[in-house]
Amino acid sequence: MYDTFADLQVEFDMEGKVCGVTSEGETAKCKKVVCDPSYLPNKARKIGKVARAIAIMSHPIPNTNESHSVQIILPQKQLGRKSDMYVFCCSYTHNVAPKGKFIAFVSAEAETENPQSELKPGIDLLGQVDELFFDMYDRYEPVNEPSLDNCFVSTSYDATTHFETTVADVLNMYTAITGKVCFIVYIQLTFIASLLLTVDLSVDLSAASAAEEY
Repeated sequence: MYDTFADLQVEFDMEGKVCGVTSEGETAKCKKVVCDPSYLPNKARKIGKVARAIAIMSHPIPNTNESHSVQIILPQKQLGRKSDMYVFCCSYTHNVAPKGKFIAFVSAEAETENPQSELKPGIDLLGQVDELFFDMYDRYEPVNEPSLDNCFVSTSYDATTHFETTVADVLNMYTAITGKVCFIVYIQLTFIASLLLTVDLSVDLSAASAAEEY
């Protein structure tokens, strides 16, 4: 039913609470909706813009000890910016590219309308690239009160490449939906840091009461 989202519409009852989702003439009844801002633009506001470059390479990032997984943060003061810049690289060893290929991302909160120039400090760290693509997109955050409409809207992805803010958003939404706290446990084994989410999977999300505070 939801392979195509072009005509997807969230339905509300007379009290303004969500009651279903309609797509291609069919409606699925529900008591709650969890979505990103693109599905409920009237319940979100623009808070910024992200500039991102995606590079396809045939080598790891230079001066990283031939690492196949790299995370670099360029401090804003070093760059003369208002926010940090992020560089991330992974490779075919992570099954994200053909053998011998590497994928790198350079991203930052957009402060201009020229991502090619704005992201240059991060791109310069990559060395020779095979292909380079640029993208800019708006960021949104929810402005609705979930306890009133049962709509739980996430915040758009920001420029960070370590997913810390995204994980925090997911944890906050879990608490808002279920009224329960989701704990994070960090376990470090040798040089690998694993993030484990301790979630109460017995919670019936369809029947859970929304927390008073979002």
